[in-house]
Amino acid sequence: MTAVTPARRPADPRTSNPHTSHPRTASPRSLAGTTTLLRLALRRDRLMIPLWVLVIGVMVLSMPGTLESLYGTAAERADFARSMVGNSSLNAMYGPVFGDSIGALTVWRVGVFAGVFAAIMSLLVVVRHTRDEEESGRQEMLSAGIVGRHAPLTAALLTAAVANALLALLITAGLAGQGGAGALALGLGVGGTGMVFATMAAIVAQLTESARLAKGLTSGLLGAAFVLRAAGDSATDDGSSPLTWISPIGWLENLRAYASERWWVLLLFAAALAVQGSAAYVLTGRRDVGMSFLPTRPGPARGKLGTAGALAWRLQRGGVLGWSLGFLASGVVFGSMTQGAVDLVGDNQQTRDIIERMGGQSGVTQAFLAAMVGMLGMVAALFIVSSVLRLHGEETSQRAEPVLANAVGRLRWASGHLLIAFGGSALIMVIGGLGLALGYGHDFGAVLGACLVQLPAIWVIGALAVLLHGISPQVAVGAWGVAGAALLIGWIGPALKLPQSVMNLSPFGHLPKLPGSEMQWTPVLTLTVIAVALLVAGLAALRRRDLSTA
Repeated sequence: MTAVTPARRPADPRTSNPHTSHPRTASPRSLAGTTTLLRLALRRDRLMIPLWVLVIGVMVLSMPGTLESLYGTAAERADFARSMVGNSSLNAMYGPVFGDSIGALTVWRVGVFAGVFAAIMSLLVVVRHTRDEEESGRQEMLSAGIVGRHAPLTAALLTAAVANALLALLITAGLAGQGGAGALALGLGVGGTGMVFATMAAIVAQLTESARLAKGLTSGLLGAAFVLRAAGDSATDDGSSPLTWISPIGWLENLRAYASERWWVLLLFAAALAVQGSAAYVLTGRRDVGMSFLPTRPGPARGKLGTAGALAWRLQRGGVLGWSLGFLASGVVFGSMTQGAVDLVGDNQQTRDIIERMGGQSGVTQAFLAAMVGMLGMVAALFIVSSVLRLHGEETSQRAEPVLANAVGRLRWASGHLLIAFGGSALIMVIGGLGLALGYGHDFGAVLGACLVQLPAIWVIGALAVLLHGISPQVAVGAWGVAGAALLIGWIGPALKLPQSVMNLSPFGHLPKLPGSEMQWTPVLTLTVIAVALLVAGLAALRRRDLSTA
């Protein structure tokens, strides 16, 4: 009688493979490979993270010198701080003033925006190294090795932590001369705000199958946090509104750097990190790689997609809608701030000079309005870059290949996305102009015309993005640097008294300062011709090179 060998029991995949360890716990096996992934992430972001940290750091560290030149004596600073009390428009934009020292005024002027930019940096880093890796298929290849289930998320959060730690150190060291305690409080507050939205992005990345949607949803949460803080601060002068306390950005201002620091507010950041981080780990342990809790709705899609342009609109309509709503709200806020421009300037000639360098020499109110129009235009440049680079995402993810396999040429495919990018930039500027005119309450036609004059400069940056993508997908992301540099020059250049030759490096530096100044057609037409030339060159380069291999 032949002996029967009992069948070997299959190994439990949860214990045999570190990638599929127990879903509810971050055990040492589930963290296997974290160090390697962290080194890889830092290597990939070796340019992006330092650039973000440098830009935010320069924005913060340049402000004390500017304020000292504007308000040289303690009496002038005290008068300025008192003039801000009760100005609901400026409170909504910058937050309340808690002190009249250089450090306190620096926190008032740039603290909120430093926190917002740190949040944007952090959410981009986390989504880039989580959902973006899964969407591209790279995470599946890495998971075939000795990589634990929670290792990618841990590496992404550690990468964001490194970026925020560098930013906090730079702010603390740079502002130490104004007071060590205040500098440390601001540095920790900005870094903590960044990490709150890093863990928030980690949660959202588990919910969606698209990296683009994850970025959009987290950015929407950031916008909601800013609006809540603005609504709360417009109603009070001390940051005590419940709406302010709901927002993580409100925690940053209520930390009160350089104004009797409230160190206990840091516990709110720590609690948010613990709760959101734990939620992200639980969620990532309950799903497979590439899957999500909110899967993409299967087809058939509603309506007809008979053209490449219709497909491009289907892909980008959500982004256009979000930007349009954001520009409408921003326009209303900027327009309402215009009424308080005279109170902001007061009798300070240097502040008047800065506003006139930004918006022209047609009176404080008109100059301030023109400066806000220019700000909308520079932010719209970020929209057109993101919309143009949708081509980059479609190509590198290989979703463009099935489209081009049909009777669709490259130029026709690209033109659909470019029509959304260039036409969408015009749409959001019109909507932003409507909001600006509604908030201001005067000169609807002049304000709308001033917004449309910004379009040639916006289109130059968008066309440059087309050219970079046409040359190579690897260099296309450089368009973000161009748009960021234009925003940085236009925002802090007048305060730093940069020479006109530097200001002219931005296409926005050549536009007439409308409304208020005389219309100048020569620079507008010249920028339009440059945009067309760059666009044609970019499409020609795209037509000649191989897809996804250039």
